[in-house]
This record gives sequence, C-alpha cells and structure tokens, in this order.
Amino acid sequence: MSQKPPPKQFVKTPINGTKFTLLVSSAKGGVGKSTITVNLAFALQNLGLKIGILDADVYGPSLPKLINTYEKPKSEDGKALIPITKYDAQCMSMGLLVDEQTPMIWRGPMVISAIKTMTQKVLWKNRDIIIIDLPPGTGDTQLTFAQEVKVEGAIIVSTPQDLALLDVKRGIQMFDKTGVKILGLIDNMSYFKGDDGKEYKIFGESGVEKTAKEFNKDFLGHLPIHQDLRRSADKGHPLTHSNPEHEVSKLFKHIAEKIKNNLMKG
Repeated sequence: MSQKPPPKQFVKTPINGTKFTLLVSSAKGGVGKSTITVNLAFALQNLGLKIGILDADVYGPSLPKLINTYEKPKSEDGKALIPITKYDAQCMSMGLLVDEQTPMIWRGPMVISAIKTMTQKVLWKNRDIIIIDLPPGTGDTQLTFAQEVKVEGAIIVSTPQDLALLDVKRGIQMFDKTGVKILGLIDNMSYFKGDDGKEYKIFGESGVEKTAKEFNKDFLGHLPIHQDLRRSADKGHPLTHSNPEHEVSKLFKHIAEKIKNNLMKG
C-alpha cells in the first residue's frame, strides 16, 4: 500500500506576544463553537495561563456579546491596534471595530486583509496562549490561518448529529492537508439532563467519539446543553469565569487540562 504524501509545507508567521496559538473550529455552524471558545479560554486562565481571545468570524462576530463589551480598540500610532482587556483577557474582534448591526459585505480579499490585521497588527502582550474562534466552513479565513499563521494546534467542536459531522470531517481533512495538528475533538450539546436526573441524547450519541477514532484523533470530552451556560453567554459573563465551580465549568476545566498538557509537552 502506498503511503500518503506528507502535508504541504507553508511559510507561517507567528502571532507576536504569545507562546501558543490555538484554533477552535468546526466547519459547521450552529454547534456552539463561540461559546466553547470563550469558556475554554477562561478555563485555561483558571489554570494559570494568560490568555488572549481572537474572534476571527468577520461576518458574524460573537465575542463582544459573549464578554459584554463594545469598547473600540485604540491605536497609538495609527497602525497597530491595542486589544481590549476584559476579565484579564486580551480580546480582539471585528465586532469591536464596527457597529453591532453593521453587515460586513466583503469579498474574500477584504476578509483576508482583516484577518492579517488582527494577527499581525494587534499588540498582543505577554500572553501564554491566544485562542482563535474560526467561522464555519473551510474557506478564506480557515486557509489563511492554516497556511500563513504559525499555530500549535486546532480543537474541533461538533454536536454528535450526523449532519454536523459531515462538515466536521471536511474540516479535519483540511487541517491534515495543511499540516495543522489537531489536539482533539469536543462533543458539544452532547446531552440534556432533565429534572428527573436522566440524560437525554437529543442530537444522537457517540458521533464525535466515533469520528475522532475514525481519523485517529484524541477525544477531549462531552459538554451538555445547560441553561446556565446559555444565560451566562447572553449576559456576557462566561460561566467558567463567573462560576468556575459550576458542574459545566468543571467539565471545561477537565478539557482545558488536557489541552494545556498537550501544548506543554509538545
């Protein structure tokens, strides 16, 4: 049997001001990836890491809502941007640069230019890790990060539903072909715990674990549907920051520990 050719090598530029850069991706929309990104970031912060959060979804930025701030980033020289600091995290999003309801009617080259600005012209300072929330799909934004930005790894988020996993599998193969290490998969909206204490598998069961096994990737854990997670997101107070002892926050902590250990040993 012939061996697969090695992934194509690209010249990649690191993000200044950080030790590690981590992508959070799905390739499928509507799986809760932005909420996971923010709560995972603060779970890592709870482990003693200095974090930055970059919302790379130009068309549908969520970070301002998730951290409850719309403060405009400042620039001292008219070229580089100073990230907003919230909850001791440095943050940047297109949603901080434009009005909340302004649609971004941009073609691909403008999106790529915006991404390069947020990675090369933001004065990230003294961060252990910058976590980047990627938009759905495998288009210009994903390829820009995969081919041009030095990243230490990617986390894949999905619901266990077969329809979501179709796109997720495409995303996995994109990262494999571009030489981006996948640190593992997270099963989000894995179950809902009813008042009777039973777990209801609304979107199916074990789909993400099976996909991880199929592609020889690590499985990082299950996260439930929980109203406290939704409420905290709507209020802009991430659950892992506002209530780190919550049962869901503890699940995030377990996943964050796996990611931290993987990064540190790599």
